[in-house]
Amino acid sequence: MKLTHLAVFAAVTSCALASAFVAHASDTESKVASPIYGVTIPDGYRQWQLIAPAQEAAPLNELRAVLGNAIAVRAYRDGTLPFPDGTVLAKLAWKHVSSPEFEPATIPGAATTVQFMVKDSNKYAATGGWGFGRFVDGKPADEAQHRTCFACHQARVKNRDFVFTRWAP
Repeated sequence: MKLTHLAVFAAVTSCALASAFVAHASDTESKVASPIYGVTIPDGYRQWQLIAPAQEAAPLNELRAVLGNAIAVRAYRDGTLPFPDGTVLAKLAWKHVSSPEFEPATIPGAATTVQFMVKDSNKYAATGGWGFGRFVDGKPADEAQHRTCFACHQARVKNRDFVFTRWAP
């Protein structure tokens, strides 16, 4: 992605964070928990600070924004690894589409998932201290999808406390 496209993407993503999931979720959602981990959608997560945007290639073809609660933001800023208990990361994902106003830019289309990682070293000791939740339209994905979360993080980013996302400068 060229630098100008990344700048446009970051600007569009930060503007979209406040509104893109309104049609799919609200801050007063019922607290339906993810299978295996029991993670629920945290109240007010859409107001959390942007950690980094990302673009996922085929086959997903998604734009993503990772947000963090105050504990996560402090850990990222301080370079703290492992992340402290209480860290919560939220990943918002959309299909990407071409901008009708600026064709070389990609903008969020339909929302696909909202995913969470919750750090609790005691509760999630068997999965590196992390619990996972993947939600589609406010409902948790099935157990089979949740079984893939830790295995993927363990295989690829064990040395980064199982977290893919890096702080965007």
